[in-house]
Amino acid sequence: MATFTTKDVQVQTRKPIVPAKKKTNLGVQLGTAGVAACIADLFTFPLDTTKVRLQIQGEGGAGSLQSGGVVRTLFSIGRHEGVTALYSGIVPGLQRQMAFSAIRIGAYETVKETYQEMTGAKGGLNLLAVRIAAGVTTGTLAILCAQPTDVVKVRMQAAGNKGQYKGVMDAYRSIARQEGFKSGLYRGTMPNIARNCIINVGETVVYDAVKDYFITSNLLPDGIQCHLASAVVAGVTATLLASPVDVVKTRFMNSPRGKYNGALDCAIKTARKEGFLAFYKGFNASCLRLVSWNIALWLSYEQIKIAVKNF
Repeated sequence: MATFTTKDVQVQTRKPIVPAKKKTNLGVQLGTAGVAACIADLFTFPLDTTKVRLQIQGEGGAGSLQSGGVVRTLFSIGRHEGVTALYSGIVPGLQRQMAFSAIRIGAYETVKETYQEMTGAKGGLNLLAVRIAAGVTTGTLAILCAQPTDVVKVRMQAAGNKGQYKGVMDAYRSIARQEGFKSGLYRGTMPNIARNCIINVGETVVYDAVKDYFITSNLLPDGIQCHLASAVVAGVTATLLASPVDVVKTRFMNSPRGKYNGALDCAIKTARKEGFLAFYKGFNASCLRLVSWNIALWLSYEQIKIAVKNF
């Protein structure tokens, strides 16, 4: 009779079954990002209007009436034009966020995961490259969809309460009729794509990477403190990277037809006439606005995501 010892028997242990991570529907991600961005815009829009006015100083128009720093310009607009002037362009601004931020932020995770599967990136520089590629992709797609809303927003912010436009739809119609679709509503598309790809890398990618670093390094748990710290870093980084392109974009979009031959011509003429520091006009307003906006955006976005998952 054959005998068996315990050495002959291989004991197999089953690994615990880990439930697959439930993926959020892309439509829900887009909606969550759009709503969070609109909340952030409602809180910070007066700073955005101040930034636009400061950036177009030296070009004439309403912006030339104000001078000085962020606070002085902010109160000057409110005193001379009324508080409503600080929210001039808020409707196309919210339309822009529902199209632009919904895509660049809401689609970011999906695009990043797709690129990770394609490249096999797990960490380090490979993962960073994937994050940047995802940020550039969603930033470009977002601008192609939302460019007309951005043009109308900038024009209405620059005009203030001068009565140049009777309303949002009148602004769309007037620009399209007088300047055309390509030269009007899609004016400044290339500098806007460049700016928003930079901002998307500075905001979305930096926020994603910094938050991941805080959590994996056990510096901060995944919570409000972590989200707040990551948002501040993202806002400052985005401002430093994007301010020169932002100034060119704002001036080119707000310029009358024929003033500049293109975005590059606008940049060259600005540099010759006003010097390099002109590209950082409105920097304090931009930084204050972007940091505030990122805090409001990411805190709202993370809390809405939690609410949706628990629904």
